[in-house]
Amino acid sequence: MFSKSKINEPGPKQAEATPTAAPMASSAPAAPASDYKPSAPKAKPPASLLSSDLHITGNLKTSGDIQVEGTVEGDIRAHLLTVGETATIKGEVIADDVVVNGRVVGRVRGLKVRLTATARVEGDIIHKTIAIESGAHFEGSVQRQDDPLTPGGKKAAPASAPAPSAAVKAATAAAKAEG
Repeated sequence: MFSKSKINEPGPKQAEATPTAAPMASSAPAAPASDYKPSAPKAKPPASLLSSDLHITGNLKTSGDIQVEGTVEGDIRAHLLTVGETATIKGEVIADDVVVNGRVVGRVRGLKVRLTATARVEGDIIHKTIAIESGAHFEGSVQRQDDPLTPGGKKAAPASAPAPSAAVKAATAAAKAEG
């Protein structure tokens, strides 16, 4: 009933099954590969550049970087703000990093504030860290805060305020015990 030659010879069913099985096997890994796209690190966009012939009246806000070479009359909020040598800013500046090469008339708030030798700042500086190069012109007050980016940020002194009141209570209790 059965012959050896028929078993070893590929029949039409086996020939059809082999090509069908091969694409399935190759398409199974290919489907997840087409669905999976490795996430390349997103390139940080370049700083927005406000050229020296530009005059802006109004506030600027970005989560990115700004380099100002022109004039801005308004507040600026950014991640990194670079004030160029030819720039003038009249308003409040708030940024994680502030580098002043030009002129700022107004309050400066930053985690890291740097005034270069060509800087001219007329206003208060509220910072976490500050660097002022020789030759920089500065009129105003300097105040260190742990969180200078928020108005009324945490100051270093109030953190120790509860300790003296506890000491006063202890001294008062000791005086009552003696008397």
